[in-house]
Amino acid sequence: MTLRTASLLLLALLLTGCGTGLRIDDSLRARDQNSRVEFIVIHYTASDLPRSLQALTRGGVSAHYLIPADGRKVYRLVDENRRAWHAGDSQWRGRTWLNASSIGIELVNPGFTDTPAGRQWHPYPQAQIDTLIRLLQDLRERHGVAPVNIVGHSDIAPQRKVDPGPRFPWEQLARAGLIDWPDAARVSQHRAQLGAQLPGAGWFQHQLERLGFAVPQHGQWDEATRNVLAAFQMRYHPQRHDGTPDLHSAALLLALLD
Repeated sequence: MTLRTASLLLLALLLTGCGTGLRIDDSLRARDQNSRVEFIVIHYTASDLPRSLQALTRGGVSAHYLIPADGRKVYRLVDENRRAWHAGDSQWRGRTWLNASSIGIELVNPGFTDTPAGRQWHPYPQAQIDTLIRLLQDLRERHGVAPVNIVGHSDIAPQRKVDPGPRFPWEQLARAGLIDWPDAARVSQHRAQLGAQLPGAGWFQHQLERLGFAVPQHGQWDEATRNVLAAFQMRYHPQRHDGTPDLHSAALLLALLD
């Protein structure tokens, strides 16, 4: 038997499912189906490129894509039809453990540095963000991911994660048509309606849950609630992301929920 004949025989066996004793017929397709991907989760690696590649390929954690700081290429580390270990214990809009239903994208970025003057967050190079936007546009088109389901790690795990951090340019993603963004006029209108009356903890908890966050609903300003508010602020109000409630955050919530 020649090498070519053996290769053709092996291919025929694989196509017919002979290895399991089953004959597989792929000639028909069900009409009612869609992608398993419902969410896209954005992370930073908190390290440089060599250490990021090592961490994401040698076990314990993984992601579908890795984008270096220069944005010149995209590493595909896990096939999109397979689960990557990037989200962990997570929840968004009532769905939990999002590894099974998401694509994870890691951006090479140091994250933050704690200094005597306070925590310093590292910016994202524009070339890296440009590449990310192109990748997100492709993923959204192929998988039909809703804008509200393009999220950061801190959105889906606010009690333990802060990436991609307050320096991540979410508004650029909004300008590219990838995510929703609060209309400035609506924010001003809601701010005027609120006046000087800051809503209580229960109000913030209810609105944050409506937006998609997993947040307590007991009406108290505990650490867990402040962590969720801080995650919201890092995305929409990065000038103030310490989890302290303020009127602007309240107006932003109302504008997004309009």
